[in-house]
Amino acid sequence: MDWTGCELVERVEGRCSGRPTVAGTRIFPETIVGDFDLGSPLEEIQENYPTLSLDTIKGLIEFAHARRRSAA
Repeated sequence: MDWTGCELVERVEGRCSGRPTVAGTRIFPETIVGDFDLGSPLEEIQENYPTLSLDTIKGLIEFAHARRRSAA
C-alpha cells in the first residue's frame, strides 16, 4: 500500500529497511490494518500495540480503506 500523504506514517532510512512505519515506532501500518480486517476489535489492537492511541489506530484504518476505495 502507498502510505504517501498519511501523516501517521513515516519512512526512515535504516529503520525497518526503509519500509513505512507508524510515526515514531517500528510498527508496520499494514499490521494494524490487517489485524482489523481479520476481525480484531480496536481495543484488542490497542492492547497489542499499547504505544498507539485509538485515534492513531482508527486513522490508519480509515486512510487504508479510503485508499483502497479510490484504487478500485
